[in-house]
Amino acid sequence: MTNEKMLDIVRSQLAIDLNCTAEDLSGEQDSIIYTIARENPGRRPFPRSDPHFEMLSMGSAIVVSASPHLLATIKMQLAKAGRDEAFSMPFVYGHGQFYLPDISQIKPLNPPGGFDYDMAEQREIQALYRLEGFHYAIGNQSGHPRPDVLALLAIKNGIIVGMAGASEDCASMWQIGINVHRDHRNHGLAAYLVNRLTLEILKRNYVPYYGTASSNIASQRVAHRAGYFPAWVCAYRGRFDGQETSPTS
Repeated sequence: MTNEKMLDIVRSQLAIDLNCTAEDLSGEQDSIIYTIARENPGRRPFPRSDPHFEMLSMGSAIVVSASPHLLATIKMQLAKAGRDEAFSMPFVYGHGQFYLPDISQIKPLNPPGGFDYDMAEQREIQALYRLEGFHYAIGNQSGHPRPDVLALLAIKNGIIVGMAGASEDCASMWQIGINVHRDHRNHGLAAYLVNRLTLEILKRNYVPYYGTASSNIASQRVAHRAGYFPAWVCAYRGRFDGQETSPTS
């Protein structure tokens, strides 16, 4: 796996999700591409509302994917907008930032002392759902379209105090989530768990990715320390004529 191969995989998947082309996502000019949202085979199975709206950029170009009856309104609103203006429009809110591991730079972090660590496979995760406080790490129980497939546990005195989990969001990409109990934060535990789980996912030849809200500075710092770089931004909610779209992720 290289950074370029990883980005090719991600662009191909996002193109399926947004009903565009991979070339649309790699554009270097400030342009806005509009597509009709479709249930394409292989899309990441995040829930969609009706109407649906999503706006995503991996650099300069923006792709807007929306329900057909919204596109005319959106085009009118964004007619003279640049990239930064588009993401700041009054009808756009709910920004998510998504990260990929920097394959050329990522290195194993040293584990914080005083903890035991254990890797749980998919068949073992079911028993972890009874635990409270780990809904960002795991939560997609049996039968979920994006199942939890791997989890790394941090254990203190026999109690699980931290967990990084991975969900199988599609055939090629696993998303990482993280929870650390409040009493054990600010010691590098979250970054270590994400880093080690990332390297394990790469060994299995899947693309790990990490998402966080644009306002969550602590989570963004975890991504940076774990060896990730910002890869795309997505606005996944909007308000149109009194109708509100819901998050896609």
